[in-house]
Amino acid sequence: MEKPRTATFKRHRSPGRPTRKQAEARNNELLDKALDLFLENGFERTTIEAITAAVGMAKRTVYARYGDKDTLFRTALQRAIDEWIVPIERLREAEGEDFEASLLEIGRILVGNILSREGLRLMRITNAESIRMPEIGEHSLRRGTGPTVDYLADLFHRRLPTRFASPADARTSAYAFVHLVAGGPANIVAWGVQLSEDEVERQTRNAVRLFLHGILH
Repeated sequence: MEKPRTATFKRHRSPGRPTRKQAEARNNELLDKALDLFLENGFERTTIEAITAAVGMAKRTVYARYGDKDTLFRTALQRAIDEWIVPIERLREAEGEDFEASLLEIGRILVGNILSREGLRLMRITNAESIRMPEIGEHSLRRGTGPTVDYLADLFHRRLPTRFASPADARTSAYAFVHLVAGGPANIVAWGVQLSEDEVERQTRNAVRLFLHGILH
């Protein structure tokens, strides 16, 4: 005699309820679009309504998560900084026996990072809003530039111990390297001047040589 089949039921997720991964992706989309609009229109002229309309999200969802526009802006900026910073491991991998060649490769990494869409967006929005919110400039410097400066100071101390016996001198020179090598092209492009890849490479090489001449002579 054939046994009666037992009915089986598959549990389906409600179509209106996103998965955690989907919710995270939507939140990242919100933060990315918010930062674009803050840069395009400025903080004061950007509204929650405009942001939610751009991403197709309900205002109550944004208010429930962030509370107000100020918190949304800070969260979006902090996420952008954390995703933009160069991992120190990548800089260490650029080290070689030749000190000048190492600095040139590190310089290329830093310049490429600051001239990326994400890098220029961060620089422009931080410069525009740091007068009203000084803490975002401090946060950008601490999270974005701080680890790189720490690494460079250690590199200078390791490779040129007699020249950089003082940690303070090494740190000052690390800041100088970042501003001279990466800051030059970044400021030019931020003003709307287009630089070719050859021009960026030429400026990077010249800046590294100028830096080395300054610390070795």
